[in-house]
Amino acid sequence: MVIELIKSDLFRYCGRTCFKAFVKQYLFNRGFRFTFWLRLAAAKSRWHYLALPMYMWQKRLSGIMISPRTQIGYGLYIGHGGPLIINRTAQLGNNVNLSPYTVIGANLGNAAKIGNHVYIGPNCNVIENVCIGDNVTIGAGSVVTKDIPTNATAAGNYAKVLNFNHPGQYIHNPWLNSL
Repeated sequence: MVIELIKSDLFRYCGRTCFKAFVKQYLFNRGFRFTFWLRLAAAKSRWHYLALPMYMWQKRLSGIMISPRTQIGYGLYIGHGGPLIINRTAQLGNNVNLSPYTVIGANLGNAAKIGNHVYIGPNCNVIENVCIGDNVTIGAGSVVTKDIPTNATAAGNYAKVLNFNHPGQYIHNPWLNSL
């Protein structure tokens, strides 16, 4: 399963899952490199003990704060290599794009539940236990404090649904093998 998750993340970055693509993304893309070690650290296998120190090192270098206990689906894409903060109680679906300076957090209880094929723009804050539906685009600088329905485009401070036209247009190379 861990190999399948890593392949799905690699496919989101470059549209291929070959070894050459893996090496290129690992060497030159800190978002993918962090995701690789995150997936291994989250695995309940012998790789966990090797991966945990590397995960901590990558976390420090990149400024990406995602706990290995966070539930993350297939095809995670971290745009521009972070930085970002995700609460460990957040749930991310398949093919989620996270842009730089994104915060998904909670002061009380659980953090957000994010659906499949979701693009979260730069400088967004998703606060508390909100549900973001499938195929959603959240515009840059938005503060999400209420649920966002499926197939919506939302933006603003506080985020409001703007329309239902072409919401998933920023999800490139979606991983469809798991759906």
